[in-house]
Amino acid sequence: MSQVDYAVSIGGEAGQGIATPGDVLAAVFARRGLNLNAYNAYQSIIRGGHIFLTIRTSDGPVRSHGDKLDALVALNQDTMNRHLKLMGPGSSVLFDSEKIKPGQPASGVQLCPLPVKTLQGASVNKLNQNTVAIGALVQMFGIEFKSLEDALARQFRKKGEAVIAENTGVARAGYEHAASHFKPFPTPLPDLNKSLAFLEGNAALAMGGVAAGVKFYCAYPMSPATGILMWMARHARQLGIMVRQVEDEISVINMAIGAAHAGCRTMCATSGGGFALMTEAMGAAAMMEIPVVCINVQRAGPATGVPTKTEQGDLWQALGAGQGDYPRFIVAPTSIEDCFRTMPELFNLTDQFQCPGIVLSDLLISEGRATVPPETFRWDAPIDRGELILPDNNGNGCSAGPNSGSNDFKYYRYKNTESGVSPRAAPGTPGRIHVVATDEHDEDGTLISDEFTHPAKRRMMHDKRMRKMQSAMAHIPLPRLVGPENAAVTLVGWGSTEGVISEAIEKLAAEDSIAASQLQIKWLVPFRGGEILDILSSRRKVIVVENNSSGQFARFLRAETGFQAHGWIRKYDGEPFMPHHIVNGVREILAGRTDLHVPVHEIMV
Repeated sequence: MSQVDYAVSIGGEAGQGIATPGDVLAAVFARRGLNLNAYNAYQSIIRGGHIFLTIRTSDGPVRSHGDKLDALVALNQDTMNRHLKLMGPGSSVLFDSEKIKPGQPASGVQLCPLPVKTLQGASVNKLNQNTVAIGALVQMFGIEFKSLEDALARQFRKKGEAVIAENTGVARAGYEHAASHFKPFPTPLPDLNKSLAFLEGNAALAMGGVAAGVKFYCAYPMSPATGILMWMARHARQLGIMVRQVEDEISVINMAIGAAHAGCRTMCATSGGGFALMTEAMGAAAMMEIPVVCINVQRAGPATGVPTKTEQGDLWQALGAGQGDYPRFIVAPTSIEDCFRTMPELFNLTDQFQCPGIVLSDLLISEGRATVPPETFRWDAPIDRGELILPDNNGNGCSAGPNSGSNDFKYYRYKNTESGVSPRAAPGTPGRIHVVATDEHDEDGTLISDEFTHPAKRRMMHDKRMRKMQSAMAHIPLPRLVGPENAAVTLVGWGSTEGVISEAIEKLAAEDSIAASQLQIKWLVPFRGGEILDILSSRRKVIVVENNSSGQFARFLRAETGFQAHGWIRKYDGEPFMPHHIVNGVREILAGRTDLHVPVHEIMV
């Protein structure tokens, strides 16, 4: 049972330096071994607008940014006007008393005016209100100043001792002012004396690629996937990875396919608009049977849509990425921690079955941040390259799989095997000369569509490729129902909604005595439809929860299994679910008032 569970929000406009105090505060919490979940609601402008960063911390699990706010740091009047009315009893609001007028708070809300101009002394840094507020917050949470001092030193170490000293002095003034003027929070944040990593989902995806053995990464910057490119570029030399920023997404995917064809584990990333440009090449990779991994970090669409907001709207785009039928893997990580674990699993599958792999992440987990146990980051993940033949040290073909044959036989790159998987030789491997093209071809790569089409060979080769998914099914983990067998309701989600659904289930039990279970789907293609149908067909009430307007997963589930859910909770306003959105939806559906619940995001960010 958690002893403490606090959420802090910092709001202002772009350009007011919101990220830095958020990073400092998160570092203070994480260094104490506390769990964190952070979500930044921001706009796609450099100056102005409204930015709202929420950091939730607890000594127990933190799976979403939650429902409540315990502290609000209002850096401008707009933030105060938007959010003061949402602060409840026991919460505190910090603000520069000389620039911001608070208005009338609800009963039990503590207003904490900070005389920033007085507290900053001789400093003229216009961002001092941020540092003063962080100093005050740390004191109100019962944390010793030394923890904040260390965090400030780490944050500003590249700017020199003078900057560190200035920020430390201003923070101390805020800390001491809070000690003598403000009421602290009732339960101090403990020091659990353990280490936790704190990172965003894009970094976890990049690090997972490193663990999988990626040696080439390319991308065109497109939010919210750009963080992967930035992480890879920052660490490329250290890790021996070639990283290229390319001129457009069509070039990106073709460059990635070329590197993968050469035998290199290759990854690229984009968002839905960029992925739309990649789809023909994804089909080409499948026809040429080249494994390549592409990450689609979903954002609100269509077209340019809402570039800085989250959505689960690209499932059907991934299912139909490219003309014709072809084998592919589609996986949707369920958490930031899972982002890391997923990449080696997916790369092994794409290599073993020689086809493209698609990761469906979204802004919520890719740009969200959370604490992760350090033992999660296993850099010795098993690597299986499948039927890959590489030149050995003597220049001969060296098999990495049992079906590759020897140099004494003609090499059939697309040999018709029972599993659908053929021996794959890297270009330049002696005795393994072959043609690789996007046209339909025979087993040895000879094109069958230049002068005439051979119906029997076309069908044989198509069946060969599609058999891969039958063979791959045995490698896909079985879905797992979490919760009581006799639950009144079963909530079904996919990808990033796992954490918020699990918290909603806890609230349903605590507030309504409603027992709920959860089925979270990660592997979308191939789809364990039979097993999923077995689970859902005996449930009393099934509700599908997803971040899109048309119920893309609900339709996919029905198409694959024939199962029709009993209710739906959908959100598509750009902001992620909060636990109470799901709780309220379950209440409405169980009461028979609706089958479809579309929550409204109360905090206007």
